Amino acid sequence: MLLIPAVAGCGSDGDDEPKNVSAKTAALGTITPGVIKVAVQPYAPYTSVQGDKIVGLDGDILAYAAKKLGLEVKPQVTDFAGMLAGVQSRRVDITIGGVAWSADRQKQGLFTDPPYYSPPAMAVRSGKTYRTVDDLRGLQLGTVEGYVWVKSIQAVPDAKLHAYPDANGVFDDLGAGRVDVGFLDPLIIIAAQKERPELKIDTQYMTPPTAAQVKAKPAYEYFQPYQTGFYLPMKATKLEKAISAQIEAMYENGELEKLVKKYGGDPEQFLKPSADVATARRGVDRPQDWTPPSIAQ
Repeated sequence: MLLIPAVAGCGSDGDDEPKNVSAKTAALGTITPGVIKVAVQPYAPYTSVQGDKIVGLDGDILAYAAKKLGLEVKPQVTDFAGMLAGVQSRRVDITIGGVAWSADRQKQGLFTDPPYYSPPAMAVRSGKTYRTVDDLRGLQLGTVEGYVWVKSIQAVPDAKLHAYPDANGVFDDLGAGRVDVGFLDPLIIIAAQKERPELKIDTQYMTPPTAAQVKAKPAYEYFQPYQTGFYLPMKATKLEKAISAQIEAMYENGELEKLVKKYGGDPEQFLKPSADVATARRGVDRPQDWTPPSIAQ
């Protein structure tokens, strides 16, 4: 969820077209008919590459959609900036894994409907409780360099920002007591709880700031739940619509609930949109009557 893309290597691998590609699949307009080239970064449990397969929550969602559409998934590993740059230059067909929708990003690419919504999660030391933005005043707050929470943290009165190259730095300093709260994607925190019990950390979800608080301090918007999306080149309209249709079907048939639970997430947190999701995109990259997908209320 870095804010500023930079140029990085995400080049074409020259794969030959698979045999027996249907006309319907070919009409999706991927760079190589029958193949969907996917830029990812190592970001378990959202995305990681094992052999020639993308695994993790986003990887499983895309694999399900790709199978339905007759597409063979071909991953290309890069960093987050390279993911965005690869899409915007159309060196890949799509990128997945913690990509937050924003009005600026949609000007340079297409977003699918949200495969899930990411609640504002905090990694905290066991025994500590923080619920609101006001609880963060004067604390030592950590996140990864370039993540959307950098701006939010900088807006908290008397709080000190600790920015790290990766999530491990956040967890190390949290466990050592040098940081009070770490802001990271929720499944990252949940996985660290299981894999590094010696850190003695918990996952907590922030009560989002009010509209009045966000109006007073616009950077607080990143303390609200954000909508993720799979990100595609501007000209990939047919592919975007086809994948969005598969995502909507997965909300309806229970597949997304199953996958979110598989990776330790709470479907009530991940698969129900907040009120501002619709208003953010209506009239921007969705029609005025667009309704964000959701599991049953």
